[in-house]
Amino acid sequence: MTSPVWHPFTQHGLGEPIPRIDRAEGAALYTSDGRRIIDAISSWWVTTHGHCNPRIMAAIARQAQTLDQIIFAGFTHEPAETLARALVDILPDPLAHIFFSDSGSTSVEVALKMALGYWRNRREPRHRIVVMEGSYHGDTFGGMSVGERGAYNRAYQRLLFDVARLPFPSPGAEQATLDALDAICRNEAPAALIVEPLVLGAGGMLIYSAETLSAMRELCARHGVLFIADEVMTGWGRTGTLLACERARVVPDILCLSKGLTGGAMPLAVTVATPAIYEAHRTTDRADMLFHSSSYTANPIACAAGNANLAIWRDEPVLERIGALAEAQQERLDRLSLQPGVRNPRRIGTIVAVDLNVDGSGYLSSSWPALMTHFRERDLLVRPLGTTIYTMPPYCIDEQDLDRLYLGIAEAIERFTTA
Repeated sequence: MTSPVWHPFTQHGLGEPIPRIDRAEGAALYTSDGRRIIDAISSWWVTTHGHCNPRIMAAIARQAQTLDQIIFAGFTHEPAETLARALVDILPDPLAHIFFSDSGSTSVEVALKMALGYWRNRREPRHRIVVMEGSYHGDTFGGMSVGERGAYNRAYQRLLFDVARLPFPSPGAEQATLDALDAICRNEAPAALIVEPLVLGAGGMLIYSAETLSAMRELCARHGVLFIADEVMTGWGRTGTLLACERARVVPDILCLSKGLTGGAMPLAVTVATPAIYEAHRTTDRADMLFHSSSYTANPIACAAGNANLAIWRDEPVLERIGALAEAQQERLDRLSLQPGVRNPRRIGTIVAVDLNVDGSGYLSSSWPALMTHFRERDLLVRPLGTTIYTMPPYCIDEQDLDRLYLGIAEAIERFTTA
């Protein structure tokens, strides 16, 4: 019998198997037919401390007994208030105002609305958004507009708004990116620049330098352009620090967080703004408010999970775990790098990626289905970005599972690449 479920990023016409997961624990998923699958990508980059973390699960269970859901327009509740204060305490000044939503895409939509509303309420005609080539900021229409154009959004191109694009600052080409940004700022007076700090996630785990990120921030400040940091993927330790922006000593005007905000246990997102952004919307004119919400804004159960995550960051040696995992992955990456057919081996924090010398390129590469089958047969949740294989495991993964994971990657390199 055909399932009525329509899965994301899945071409059901190919008839590829879709395993059923019955439970999860730590860095592993367990299927209905008894298989144990290593979650090498944190279930799409969300799971930080491991699946079904006891502290987070207990917080969810407690909250579910008292308050499940309440409209957040005109009402508030303790889990949201506590989480907002905890976030302000852990984030750098002057990020001080927390707007809740429910996913990374919506946190970006909110950020764009905040930026455009800021200029509108100041009665300054700034509308242009600057983005980086190869970036990804979600699958809603604002997120697609500020992301890379291609197969993922080709059907909707005519409905996406126009943006100014910067070339990716690959090694040796950083100055071209900075010169392009400076020219756009001088000639077009844009409203904001939005970037994925240090790593372009869905764009192929492409890494650029902290110095370039810092220089882009400085240019925006010099020209009065708002700086939006989309840390939906990079936040919560993925690059080795709580935020990727920390590595460049950068503080954005607007910050987007999701995924690891609840340790990956519940959908929740925040868009964090400086007082200047907030005050531009806080007037006696109701037309100046930020017009955005969703039914589940600041859901109490999700906020309880977020508070448990913040408690783990406060009480446990999370950064030490991240450092140990990064070191363990670097050792294995060094060995992978010696194999013929590997291009551009790279790591930042706990994110590791390699490009394969294979036929075809891009997300619709003919090699992708065979790569997926290879990892599925080895009980590894690895989902290549076209011909780029990457890992981003939960911080609790152990040495034995890392060995299995990197053996599977080494076998894929040997099997599918040409020297």
